[in-house]
Amino acid sequence: MLNYTAIDFETAKRKRSSACAVGIVTVEDGVIADTFHSLIRPPSNDYFGMNIAVHGIHPEDTIAAPTFQDLYPEIRARLQDSTLVAHNEVFDRSVLRRTMEHYSLDYGELGLAERWECTMRIYKAKGFVPYKLNACCARLGIPLQHHEVLSDAIGCAHLYLRHHSP
Repeated sequence: MLNYTAIDFETAKRKRSSACAVGIVTVEDGVIADTFHSLIRPPSNDYFGMNIAVHGIHPEDTIAAPTFQDLYPEIRARLQDSTLVAHNEVFDRSVLRRTMEHYSLDYGELGLAERWECTMRIYKAKGFVPYKLNACCARLGIPLQHHEVLSDAIGCAHLYLRHHSP
């Protein structure tokens, strides 16, 4: 059966090492089996206004949030040796890599593929225009609160499942 983990990050700034939220969805045998999400206090709790405008997360929301390093044992347990899926895998993979580098954590220990599965690439290849997460979900009737990490990860998980459904 279909087993994978969908993930979504939001960042505080343009720097990919500035993760401020993560959503993770575990799919087992083609069914969502578990979800996890958390705000993350980015380095120096510093934000760029345009990022805030996209996701609505402010410095006051993350001042008392755990750092990525604090959350890493939980994140590692959910990701290790998984097939990872993201809507824009290049972005989310680089956020994970750069944030781990910032905290001197070993990305290699996660045992992930060099490239993850990417629902944006999949649906672009299917001819979806536009192929943004919110547009793909709307076209397929998948509920979504865009740029809310858990909702985005769930939306991505459903897109990947639909791609593999007959």
